[in-house]
Amino acid sequence: MPRIEPLNPPYSPSVEQALRRWMPPGAQHEPLTLFRVLHRNPELASRMFALGAGLLGHGLLPAIDREIVIARATARAGCGYEWGVHAAALAQQAGLTPSQLRAAAAPGVDGSWSPRHAALLTAVDELHETAHLSQPAWDALRVHYQDEQLLEFLVLAGWYRTISYLANGLLLEEEPWGLAFPGPPDPPQLSGSEPTGGEDIR
Repeated sequence: MPRIEPLNPPYSPSVEQALRRWMPPGAQHEPLTLFRVLHRNPELASRMFALGAGLLGHGLLPAIDREIVIARATARAGCGYEWGVHAAALAQQAGLTPSQLRAAAAPGVDGSWSPRHAALLTAVDELHETAHLSQPAWDALRVHYQDEQLLEFLVLAGWYRTISYLANGLLLEEEPWGLAFPGPPDPPQLSGSEPTGGEDIR
């Protein structure tokens, strides 16, 4: 149960209108739990909407790059709620494959990523770990992005860190239609090793 109870229907006309603005046109499910909690403070929700909607609908970064940043930022913050919401809809619409979504949630940057996307992942990791960006990480981004896009990247990564704080701090449970946050990979079995008693062999 969330620490602050979300609003439930029937909503007041103003809240109904505000919540629908936060959802994609034609959405078949109820407004997100996060949105319904935020509207306990409608003034705050209104101010947040302007930035969130602007980043998603009017950004300068390619959609797939935006979703890679969101997937990495929410995964590094351990926010299964927001990771699952984007993975179920916007990330796949942007062109991220299931394997890429899993890789974005896994530690490290493997060789399957393009140089542009590897630079994004590395930069998000540095920001998460240090709240700074090293010169090599910045230089790697500058190969692929203009100044306007770099500013947007920094705001985007920070915004989804903020959203992760909200969802984690409120103890929001994952949306029923969202994708499940991938757990850590199973440790590899050593060749010829014997399983210990009670170990599940797959």
